[in-house]
Amino acid sequence: MIEGQTIQEIRDAVGRGHLGEPFRAADVNRLLGDDWAGTFLPKHCEGNGYTTEHFVRVNRGLYRLRNSK
Repeated sequence: MIEGQTIQEIRDAVGRGHLGEPFRAADVNRLLGDDWAGTFLPKHCEGNGYTTEHFVRVNRGLYRLRNSK
């Protein structure tokens, strides 16, 4: 799965109520059937130094979508 598809899948799952916020990497792995969300979420987290900041770390190991409340 490519990066854009992964982020869209997470957004869709949150929108449908299939993934609650805040979520953990294990929740995303279970949703997508993958095993790499533990590196994907921090890589795309606000303040990481990358340009693709799609998530906010709300606590250790807990994330939410950047544009949600």
